[in-house]
Amino acid sequence: MTDRVTRLRERLEERGGDAFFSVSPADNQYLSGFTGTTSAIIISQTQARFLCDFRYTEQAESQVNGFEVEEVSGHLPTRLGEALTALGVKTAVYAPQALTVAELRDIEAAYASGPCEPDADIVAALRQRKSPGEIETIRRASALAEGVLADLLDQLEAGITERELAARFEYEFKCRGASGASFETIALFGARSSLPHGAPQDTPLREGDTVLLDFGCRLDGYCSDLTRTYAFGTIPGIWFEGTYELVLTAQSMALEAVRPGMRACELDAAARSLIEDAGHGKHFGHGLGHGVGIEVHEGPRLNRESDTLLEPGMVITIEPGIYLPGQGGIRIEDLVAVTEDGCDILSCTAKELRILEG
Repeated sequence: MTDRVTRLRERLEERGGDAFFSVSPADNQYLSGFTGTTSAIIISQTQARFLCDFRYTEQAESQVNGFEVEEVSGHLPTRLGEALTALGVKTAVYAPQALTVAELRDIEAAYASGPCEPDADIVAALRQRKSPGEIETIRRASALAEGVLADLLDQLEAGITERELAARFEYEFKCRGASGASFETIALFGARSSLPHGAPQDTPLREGDTVLLDFGCRLDGYCSDLTRTYAFGTIPGIWFEGTYELVLTAQSMALEAVRPGMRACELDAAARSLIEDAGHGKHFGHGLGHGVGIEVHEGPRLNRESDTLLEPGMVITIEPGIYLPGQGGIRIEDLVAVTEDGCDILSCTAKELRILEG
């Protein structure tokens, strides 16, 4: 935590800010170690203040490292603004994507010393590059979630609903030591698998269904994310095998292309061009992937427009997909860490076409 605060202070000095403030749970976890949902921090060149209410004081005193912990009452954004004033901060910097309009309004109303200036990269740029310890935590989170997948696939039977299967994933995550799911588990059967982020419903599993599973857990404050697609009992239709091989080939090409220094849009193109050439460009409407860490969706973004340069230590997903309305969808996703000469694939579950037996 001390190293992270030091690097943030360096960025703060480079841009001419007096102090950084945040009420973002994710940024506050990254900088202080606190895993609660409500807190505020202020970091200047000489001060590191952590504000929370009575509910979290004991937790903060055991988790927060390198900050002066102060218990406050009342409206937290107002107390934060007052603290900035009391510290004599002339220019306060914040990450705009991690603050609501209402929170900013209340902070500014209580902060009388100077302007609040947005800087979207001040913490995000630090969080994008993971330490070896962070990468290993994400790898362990993925291993836990993949162990759940393996066991649930062996138990899969016709008649189970999407909603029940998703609930089993999330139950097992907690039973095995995770704090919970890193996002709402996606379990889609049959034609409903064409919904890229469809919510599980009471749709029962039947012979010949596509089974699309997108899931992850949160372990020791970090997320995992994995997608696999299967056939249940028999191949869903003549479209399935060729489409599956196309998605798998596109994903393999992207994994082989990963290298530091390349633009995120170039990596997206490594998979997208193959899918477009096969006539399925309109069926792959989302980006190739995204960063994963304390949050399951964080920087960098991998899409057509992202000019972010990949750097060693970034943890990203590679997840091309093809979605055919009325038929079904196929997505294959792995977690990878960018290395000095390529990437380290953090997920291990096999990707060859598998027909599940009920």
